[in-house]
Amino acid sequence: MTGVGISYGNDADAFALGRDTAAAALRAGGLAQADVLAAFCSGHSDAHRFHAGLRSVVGEATPIIGGSSLGVITNEALSYQGHPAAVAAIRSDKVAFRVVAAGGLDIDEVAAGRTLARGLARSKVDKALYVLYDSIRTPAGRPGPPVLNASAPLLAGIEEVLTGDVPILGAGLLGEYGFGPTWQFDGRGVVSQHVVACLISGDCGVDHAIMHGCIPLDGVYRRITRMQGDVIHELDGRPLPGIIDELFGNRDWRGESPVIMNLTLGVNCGDRFGPPRESQYVNRLLTGVTLDGDGVGMFEADLAVGQEVQFMVRDNRMMLQSVRENAPALVDRARAGGRRPFLALYISCGGRTAVQSRTEQEEAAEVQRVTREAGIPLLGIWSGVEIAPLLGRSRGLDWTGVLVILSEGG
Repeated sequence: MTGVGISYGNDADAFALGRDTAAAALRAGGLAQADVLAAFCSGHSDAHRFHAGLRSVVGEATPIIGGSSLGVITNEALSYQGHPAAVAAIRSDKVAFRVVAAGGLDIDEVAAGRTLARGLARSKVDKALYVLYDSIRTPAGRPGPPVLNASAPLLAGIEEVLTGDVPILGAGLLGEYGFGPTWQFDGRGVVSQHVVACLISGDCGVDHAIMHGCIPLDGVYRRITRMQGDVIHELDGRPLPGIIDELFGNRDWRGESPVIMNLTLGVNCGDRFGPPRESQYVNRLLTGVTLDGDGVGMFEADLAVGQEVQFMVRDNRMMLQSVRENAPALVDRARAGGRRPFLALYISCGGRTAVQSRTEQEEAAEVQRVTREAGIPLLGIWSGVEIAPLLGRSRGLDWTGVLVILSEGG
């Protein structure tokens, strides 16, 4: 059997926070020790002290993965205020968790992905690769938008080496909404500018669902005609900032940073001429206007000149409805064939919180309700980028929630 214990804490004393949440997770799972510990803490916490607190309980042999997060979600707790943290302690005689890591993410994402994949000890019963990486390359605090690490070249590097049909799931980590520095736990210690992965193998099933929440603003396709890196300068030969001025009817949005609220750029991966299907869009958050006012930064640098995009608006009702429909259906799928779900992992875009979405209800509360009623332990975070397979390949996503359920059997 697989045993899992989940704990939550919120304490400005980072060492005590790590110590107490690790001990509580072991108690919750009835475990004397763990095969792997997944732990996340706010970017406002001292990651080194938090990690030391975890180690004081589990010792040096247990790999610890995780790192910075905007906030955490468990079956009973949900917080992105103060110094929240959550820990999952896992032990199993049926499922294996192998942790690998690679640095140099800020130098070359493709090379980091290749190095990570080469370090994997593959087997015939590999079921999924859970990947975490630092979203922030150059933190906010300098003029202009922050510089981000991109998921697309990272995934390309991993898939160049990784053969077979193992799905890649995971997150680009953020520590706080000001886009400050991020940290990771790479199995052994505290690192930055890394990609960390846990290869899940054995007698288990891994199911996932993507929850969305954006719709096309006007149905108009616009072509990128000038861009550099993660900054788009022109659509259809017109300056992008001027187009957004017209959409909003004012220039007030130019003061929004580090993310422009209520507007994204979407790429339709489905039928261009058919009715828009929200599940077939990949959306890109906009990080703000450049210092010279000539362009707009994106959360990813994976678009290209000549590509068609659409303006997308966030629909909070659709966001909640997507969770209400997809989360229960995923539980049913995970239980198919007599499988026993033992852990739910939830990765939700930081823009989906009630404060950022300007809603009264937390969409993650619906995930809490579904997993709690199903009796499945839940560990969730708010992130910068969500990674999941969409239309045949793993992609970095924005403004989504990705729910993953691990189950014994299958």
